Amino acid sequence: MQPRITLLTLCVDDLERAVRFYRDGLGLQTPGIVGQQFEHGAVAFFDLASGLRLALWPRASLAHDAQLPVGPRSATEFCVAHNVASREEVDTVLGEAQRAGATIVKPAQATFWGGYAGYFQDPDGHLWEVAFNPELLPQES
Repeated sequence: MQPRITLLTLCVDDLERAVRFYRDGLGLQTPGIVGQQFEHGAVAFFDLASGLRLALWPRASLAHDAQLPVGPRSATEFCVAHNVASREEVDTVLGEAQRAGATIVKPAQATFWGGYAGYFQDPDGHLWEVAFNPELLPQES
């Protein structure tokens, strides 16, 4: 297997609400919801850095496609990390997320590994870490 990830899919309970959170609240760019003409096909895509894309897809649609029952949500089984260039940017992003409707679950603070980080949950309970890691600074776009 080639170590390549091109699409990260977050499954959501309310696709329109999730699109509003990521598009209007966090400012991610998307053409909106596509595939609504297909049963279990409605999805929204967001372009991220380095060719990575974020997809939002209804939880029931993934369960249908994978032929698995819809399971309960759990914030502790998966986390998306967003590394930023400064401590101040951590605070800025956490504030943007909160104003967009996220729940701050851990305010930003100094970390044991020499950085600065905090956590929020999006409206579907997905956990995001926003971190300034001086050893892993993001590349300029």
